[in-house]
Amino acid sequence: MSAPIPKEKRLPSVFLGQSGLKVSNICLGTMTFGESATGTPGHCDEEQSHQIINRFVEWGGNFFDTANVYGRGKSETILGNWLQHQPRDNYVIATKVRGNMGVESDPNNVGLSRRHITASIDSSLDRLKTNYVDLYQAHAFDDATRLEETLRTLDDLVRVGKVRYVGVSNFSGWQLQKLVDTSEKLGLNPIVSLQQQYNLTCRESEFEPFRVCKTAGIGVLPWSPLKGGLLTGKVKRGVDPTEGRIGWAAKNADTNTQARRRVSSLTDKTFVVIEAAEAIGKNNGKRHSVAQVALRWLLQKDVVSSVIIGARTLAQLDDNLVAGGGWSLTREEMKQLDDLSAPSIPYPYDTLVQRNVDRKNRHAVSQYVGNLDE
Repeated sequence: MSAPIPKEKRLPSVFLGQSGLKVSNICLGTMTFGESATGTPGHCDEEQSHQIINRFVEWGGNFFDTANVYGRGKSETILGNWLQHQPRDNYVIATKVRGNMGVESDPNNVGLSRRHITASIDSSLDRLKTNYVDLYQAHAFDDATRLEETLRTLDDLVRVGKVRYVGVSNFSGWQLQKLVDTSEKLGLNPIVSLQQQYNLTCRESEFEPFRVCKTAGIGVLPWSPLKGGLLTGKVKRGVDPTEGRIGWAAKNADTNTQARRRVSSLTDKTFVVIEAAEAIGKNNGKRHSVAQVALRWLLQKDVVSSVIIGARTLAQLDDNLVAGGGWSLTREEMKQLDDLSAPSIPYPYDTLVQRNVDRKNRHAVSQYVGNLDE
């Protein structure tokens, strides 16, 4: 039996962006529930998934993220089988729409058209065994559908009660700004969240998307906060990884684009960051893992509302959730990680920084990379 969670270490509740919705500051991602559609390791059967969910709830977690395409509906089904035995209003359920669910004979079975969205929400509700989802997210931009059609459809779902709030995922800066402007022009319910890859090896969204989030009151939900296990400290400099997702990526990099992207993060700079996080975790007698430091760094970014984690075992879950509360990184530790992990500044951002260097501090280089909190 797992040890009880002290009250001071339980996950705090935070507002999702500028909405009135409160969620735990760590969200349980369920992409690993059910069989993998791509062959990646670390997936859980239903019994193991439910054990992980129950333990997350013991920690004070109330926020779950899934998508219709995860396991072609299996993730939603596993979560729904658990949810049907729970007090529904105690939990915040987020899912997504856009991807192809595998019906090759139906050309309308993909995208953000009114037809696909309305069909997808009903299917997701059936699998989740609920009559509403708290957060419905566009999984990526759809160039083939007019934005007005997508946004009006999502707004209609809010109005009829099938959806409480609307979010997006994997949007560029111009796409997100266009969405914000169009929603305001049409008088629609605002977008409350952006789910985006964000971690100590992937910070490019700080250049534009997160600036939009700051000005529009959109909460960021980082996915892959540990870069598929790379930021756990288990992968050592000069040693080819063999276990977990990063091990799978190293083995399949020659034939799989997703794997190749993962392996591209195995750089000297990344290991410098990992080694710094390891040292920070031991500073002043602390006993925090590399993963906990990496997660805590995200949680202390004020653009972030809740960090989405995944777990294959209860031990992994417990270790990650320690990041949620009861301690914090110092300003000096945050700055050290900011500086070591800062991405190179490409054009035109380098020019923008240089031309604003003599202006007010809020326009200096930290405005674009490394310090979104000022």
